[in-house]
Parts: sequence; C-alpha cells; structure tokens
Amino acid sequence: RWVPTIRFLNDYHADELYIRALAKSVQTYWAKHGRGNHLLISFHGTPKTSLLRGDPYHCQCQATARLLAEHLQVSESDWSIGFQSRFGWNEWLQPYTTTRLQKLGSEGLKQVDVVCPGFAVDCLETLEEIELQYNKEFIKSGGGSLRYIPALNDSPDHIDMLTSLTLRNIAGWNEAEPNWDSSLDKSKREAVKIRADRMKNHL
Repeated sequence: RWVPTIRFLNDYHADELYIRALAKSVQTYWAKHGRGNHLLISFHGTPKTSLLRGDPYHCQCQATARLLAEHLQVSESDWSIGFQSRFGWNEWLQPYTTTRLQKLGSEGLKQVDVVCPGFAVDCLETLEEIELQYNKEFIKSGGGSLRYIPALNDSPDHIDMLTSLTLRNIAGWNEAEPNWDSSLDKSKREAVKIRADRMKNHL
C-alpha cells in the first residue's frame, strides 16, 4: 500500500504571524476594556524534570512572552510570566502563576490582565481555572480584579496564521502518482491470481 509522507511542525512559538496575532488580540481587548496595571502571561506548566532532561518548552515560553511584550511595547516592570495548572507534589516550572498573582495582589494592584498564549482555544483551564479560581485568589491576596484576555480561538488572525503555517510546511512535498490508486488495484488483482494459481498446483 501507499504510505504518505508525514511531517511534524515542532513549534511556532516565535513565528511572526503568531506574535502579531497575540499582540492584536491583547490590543483589541485593551481598546475595548482599558489597560490593566499589569500583564501576566501565563503558560501551562510541566514538571521541572522535563526541563532538566532538555525539553525546550520552558525556553520557548520565555521567548513567546518576551516577543509579545516587546510587540506591545510593555515595560519590563509591567509584565511577568507564570506557569499554571500544577498538580501533584513534584516541582514544576516556575514561577507559578498563583504565586505571581499572590505577590501582585499583596502589592495592592487594582487590575491584572492575564493572557495564555499556549492555549489556541479557550477551555476549562482558561475559563474556569484562570478567569474564576485565580481571580478569587488574586482578590483574596489584596488585589482588585483579574481580567482574562480570551485565546485566539476562531479569530481571523488566528486562522490566517494557521493557514500560513500549513502552506509553508507542506511546500515541496512529494506527490503521489496520479494513477497510484489504479496501480494498487492492479497489484491486488495480480496477488490474488498468484495465490489462486498456487492453490491449484496444490490440488
């Protein structure tokens, strides 16, 4: 049978269209709701052992956060990075988002905006964990309110970015012969005939 070539897109954490789409999403939110006192860029955490074994995820998150902040022209003191969704007793990537929010809350910040670039679409970990649970923790620590900036979801910029990534990465693929399907059928028929002839010889 014909097995197609498989390619994997390892990452797009620093892709220009991705960063621009993220920045536009944040800017659109700020234009509509105003800008908070601090921007917290939160990524899904992983066990620290993954980093120690050479997983580049932590460095990629740092790069995405830095590029996003630069594109938004946010000063270093007005943004920070955090890692969320930790469970179990093992150490995970730090700083933890919860720890960041507790610190920001204790400083009396009235409004913190949180964006989660690692989530292509919103889910329980953004809509419930971040927007609801972490908001309560922030307020409990002395802060005003936490505002979650939605994921890219089905926005035109997100779709354009994914389309561009796809087109760039499928360029140059070897295409199957136009008649590969009929050739496969022919091979099957020949194989059946050979087996039938062998069975006749054994009778």
